[in-house]
Amino acid sequence: MKKCVFAGTFDPPTKGHTEVIEKCLKIFDEVVVAVMVNPDKRPLISAEQRQSLLKKLYKTRPQVKVRTFHGVAADLLREENTPFYVRGVRNTVDFEYENQDRFASKKLYGDMITIYIPAEQESMHVSSSAVKTCVKFGKDFADYVPVEILEDLKKILEKK
Repeated sequence: MKKCVFAGTFDPPTKGHTEVIEKCLKIFDEVVVAVMVNPDKRPLISAEQRQSLLKKLYKTRPQVKVRTFHGVAADLLREENTPFYVRGVRNTVDFEYENQDRFASKKLYGDMITIYIPAEQESMHVSSSAVKTCVKFGKDFADYVPVEILEDLKKILEKK
C-alpha cells in the first residue's frame, strides 16, 4: 500500500488544497492530510477548526486521514512510515520556496521523496492568503473555499 503525506497550514482549507488531495488519491492508496502547527504564525482559525473542516470534507473517504502535527515534515513522514511528501505548486515562486524547503528537509530525512503537483490553470489564483485578504476587507471568498465547508467557515469567522 502506497501512502503519502500532504501537509500544510490549511488556514483555511481551499479548493486548491482539495485539488491536490484529489490528485493524490489517483496516485496513492492513502493520503495523510496534516494540519501543521507553526508557533511563529498567527492563524486565521485554530488548528482544531482547520482539522474539523478537512475531516468534514473527507468524511466519506476512508483513504484520507486528517490529523494535526506539531513539528517538522521529516518527523511526520517518519511517524507515518512513508517517504512520499506531496507539495502543491501554483507558480515558479511556490516551486522555488518548496524546493528550498525540500533541501532542508532532505537533510533531516534522507529517504524523503518530494512530489510536486502543479495547480490547474483555473485555480492558480486560489490560496489561503487570498481568503484571508477577503476576510480582512469584508469581501466574498466563496470562489476559493469548497462549498461543503463554506457555511461552517463563515460561522467560525462570525465568532471572531
